[in-house]
Amino acid sequence: MAAVVSIRVDSRLDPYVETTTLDNGLAVTTVALPHLHTAVCALFVKVGARFEQPDDNGLSHFTEHMLFRGTERYPTSLALNTAVEQLGSTLHAETGRDYTLFQLALDPALTAPALDMLGELLARPRFSDIELERELVLEEINEDYDEQGVEINADDIARGLLFENHPLGQRIIGPRANVERFSIDDVRRHFRTFYGARNANLCVAGPVEHGPVVAAAARALADLPAGARAEVPAAPPTAAGPRLRHVADAGSQTSLAVLFRAVPELDPAYVALVALLRVLDDGMSTRLHYTLADQKGLAYSIHAAIEPLADTALFEITGATANAKVPALVRELLALLDGLRRGQVTTDELAKARVRYRYETLASIDDAAAMAGWFGGTALYYPPTSLSERLAAMDRVGIDDVVRIADTVLIPDHLVIAAVGTLSRARLGELRQAIAEWR
Repeated sequence: MAAVVSIRVDSRLDPYVETTTLDNGLAVTTVALPHLHTAVCALFVKVGARFEQPDDNGLSHFTEHMLFRGTERYPTSLALNTAVEQLGSTLHAETGRDYTLFQLALDPALTAPALDMLGELLARPRFSDIELERELVLEEINEDYDEQGVEINADDIARGLLFENHPLGQRIIGPRANVERFSIDDVRRHFRTFYGARNANLCVAGPVEHGPVVAAAARALADLPAGARAEVPAAPPTAAGPRLRHVADAGSQTSLAVLFRAVPELDPAYVALVALLRVLDDGMSTRLHYTLADQKGLAYSIHAAIEPLADTALFEITGATANAKVPALVRELLALLDGLRRGQVTTDELAKARVRYRYETLASIDDAAAMAGWFGGTALYYPPTSLSERLAAMDRVGIDDVVRIADTVLIPDHLVIAAVGTLSRARLGELRQAIAEWR
């Protein structure tokens, strides 16, 4: 085994984090949270839609599903899930664009058997019952298409428009045609390519000790082949906007996804981007909800978020409104963003954003899954900073920084809008005009 790497800090905020690399190349990280009464065992694998070609799009998600179909020791999905639930846990898994996660939350005393379960799942899968799993995934796909086979998921449509033909623009679940033809050979090929120890991180967070966790991981995951670290396809250059795609869909409301290409987490300006988000949308008194929902009644619910990716990020605003209100909602939203770009950020707004950011950071220390995600998932791409460093960086953000990042990110060239709903020709013309007039 490689030497233990420790992150030691003086701040009472920061948990003690240690990492040991096993002989097969698997990084095993523990996040000591002695104040908690539960633990999380999370395995992060560097595989997802970003790593797929069009013919394989959806295969990462499909492979993740197939791993639930049993192992050598637990030959059926029933046997596997029963064994997991006998530990008091549930096997949670999710596939994203940058990584795939397998996670068990449970009594810390059962950490070793939980690691045995992950080792069994990833070293000895059976990949059986492919036709049953195919039907389930096809049902999942149906949620995103209408009866004529037209895609109606505004979030995915917007990402496809933003990233165009790059893998980051692909749907995580993939197209129906791909799922209909994926074979066991395809699943096994994808699994061999990406599910190696060197392409994964194991993180255990909770009231645990590093030595016993490493020993248990070495026993449980020793059969995981070393494999190779996946090469990350770089994010494409930003294509000039603004761009709009409208998809007709029956119903009384239109779903909107408004995206801006933003700076990645490693950029020094990212913390200002986080502050900008919180000034815009972090509670019912912030301007997104208060202005557009509470005061103007243009949407019942509208939210903003940041999706960080390995080397870029998306600043996203999503909501739904009555079809007739779509042009007015977009026009008012763009005017609101204009105010941020032009310096209409107050000292009180920034102070509140800092206080709420600090609270959520403190709350994350009470969330083993959040700690595993930060110190395990982030480490697939770059070393995660300590919590105290994140708080200190936020404390240094000034109004000028927030305005500067707003004027860098919230611009027409970075704007993409997907609208899914019934818009008359007149309403669609008004929407296009609102976007074209935004400068």
